[in-house]
Amino acid sequence: MSFTVAIDGPAAAGKGTISKAVAAHFGLAHLDTGLLYRAVGAKVRDGADPVAAAQALRAENLDAPDLRSQGVADQASRVAVIAEVRAALVDFQRSFARRAGGAVLDGRDIGTVICPEAEAKLFVTASAECRADRRLAELLDRGTPITRDEVLRDVIERDRRDTERAAAPMTAAPDAVIIDTSDLTIDQAVARAIEVVQAALDR
Repeated sequence: MSFTVAIDGPAAAGKGTISKAVAAHFGLAHLDTGLLYRAVGAKVRDGADPVAAAQALRAENLDAPDLRSQGVADQASRVAVIAEVRAALVDFQRSFARRAGGAVLDGRDIGTVICPEAEAKLFVTASAECRADRRLAELLDRGTPITRDEVLRDVIERDRRDTERAAAPMTAAPDAVIIDTSDLTIDQAVARAIEVVQAALDR
């Protein structure tokens, strides 16, 4: 069976948590496509050329220990606006998406660019303030010294870069189901996503 679930949305909306839960529930493989850009961003931070880093990316690069750091996240957002970088990573993502047994991919442009033919599409979002609060809690838990105002500015700036970039801007696919997690618990958001995917499977 080849069955693709595309889950898009801005940073800290909950799409990663939802994607992992959906993949586990249905027994599908999962790819956090943001890690591809983080892995490229980490290489660029260490002096690599962005396009060369993307072209040379290997699966083992996704296991680097610092890919969740704020510094790498900032670099990832910057390299993601480079059309040549995105093009170099498209084949990697599409091959994963159509693997036997099915797959869940989460990112910014899965339902619009990478897998427009995905059987199920979701766009997970939340208010910038809500997402900033979530990201702040995550960073403080890791011991990162940062203020809420700094995190909120970063969230808004990342949204601007993601939605305004010329190459594959972040937007909900016309046929994506929107899930706003601002006022939902994790369990409620996951349950709604599972409903959407189950409906697509039953079609």
